[in-house]
Amino acid sequence: MAAKALGFSVTLNNGLSNRFGSNSPTISPKVCVFTLTCSAGKGERPWKTSDARLALADGSIWNAKSFGASGTQVGEVVFNTSLTGYQEILTDPSYAGQFVLMTNPHIGNTGINFDDEESTQCFLAGLVIRSLSISTSNWRCTKTLGDYLAERNIMGIYDVDTRAITRRLRQDGSLNGVLSTDNSKTDEELLHMSRSWDIVGIDLISGVSCKSPHEWVDKTKQDWEFSSKGPGETFHVVAYDFGIKHNILKRLASYGCKITVVPSTWPASETLKMKPDGVLFSNGPGDPSAVPYAVETVKNILGKLPVFGICMGHQLLGQALGGKTFKMKFGHHGGNHPVRNLRSDRVEISAQNHNYAVDPATLPEGVEVTHINLNDGSCAGLAFPAQRIMSLQYHPEASPGPHDSDYAFREFVELMKVEKNKKREPQLSVSNA
Repeated sequence: MAAKALGFSVTLNNGLSNRFGSNSPTISPKVCVFTLTCSAGKGERPWKTSDARLALADGSIWNAKSFGASGTQVGEVVFNTSLTGYQEILTDPSYAGQFVLMTNPHIGNTGINFDDEESTQCFLAGLVIRSLSISTSNWRCTKTLGDYLAERNIMGIYDVDTRAITRRLRQDGSLNGVLSTDNSKTDEELLHMSRSWDIVGIDLISGVSCKSPHEWVDKTKQDWEFSSKGPGETFHVVAYDFGIKHNILKRLASYGCKITVVPSTWPASETLKMKPDGVLFSNGPGDPSAVPYAVETVKNILGKLPVFGICMGHQLLGQALGGKTFKMKFGHHGGNHPVRNLRSDRVEISAQNHNYAVDPATLPEGVEVTHINLNDGSCAGLAFPAQRIMSLQYHPEASPGPHDSDYAFREFVELMKVEKNKKREPQLSVSNA
């Protein structure tokens, strides 16, 4: 390390002759010369400096520090109000094509473990946070958030004003943006990229769905089981994977369901050949209008079996019933959204993640709105008893989030039980005769 010498010349004059009078001895001024040596090194600062930019389509450029992967990535910026559960959010397939901005400022303090993952990989485009924890403290932690994102090739930035960006998204709506650590790209190039890309109309489901049918057997682990009702009769459920979260499958299995997971393109005719007791249409990313093949599948199953739609599945059910969906201003993302159950008149705190909603005014007669979001009055649940349909716009498995809505899985099981008993009645009548 190089060293630089700095020379200083200091003149000391205590002025004692003026203070004590002319008879006092005169003290001559003294000159002290000394050398100060300091280590200058290569001029590097001991802390990380801004090396990344977030360019938003509204023309704003936000300087930040990078962690995780490097490069340039485009996506839609949405904010999530959850206080905990960043790992579940990272592995939620419904975030495909989006940058997730966490409004909770401190992220990374519990590190990463492999028990809380909601899918086998990260599908989001990037993570935007205010403060990256410099240490981890959790008994299940196996690695840091930064190392985890780097391994998954996911970009992250921190030391950015997430409060200001959130206010902008609330005022102007969700914005497309570009994350980049590439200094060779100008701000104008990044802004052009953000304005040239659009998430609307893109089929994001096919990129997150499984490729072939498979059985799911894992239940919620006993340490985390919160339902006092154990599994009763077994019901076979075909679950359409539009980006399904693992904990949805675990909750169904914990309620006694045998589950076959099928791809998003699985034909309705093949599902009906399996003769399941019910069908689940799962959550998933993007615009429901961009996947007409999925809407057609739902149409061909309605009325033939009990069905349960969650999030994207709820929106697809709305379209299949003849209703319309619309893109919300900035969507619902977080684990603290209040929802009123209109049947029980109780308020549930729910976990939500969606940018689209069903317009209840476009639904046919007989379809009942069962839940509403208390923040904006949007439709949060539907039921069509005549066709044995139930759906929720939010996540009853709530991972992360509260367990207020877990009863929905029990209601789906009851729906299948009633239908199964109806099929048994003619057989019992014939045998009695």
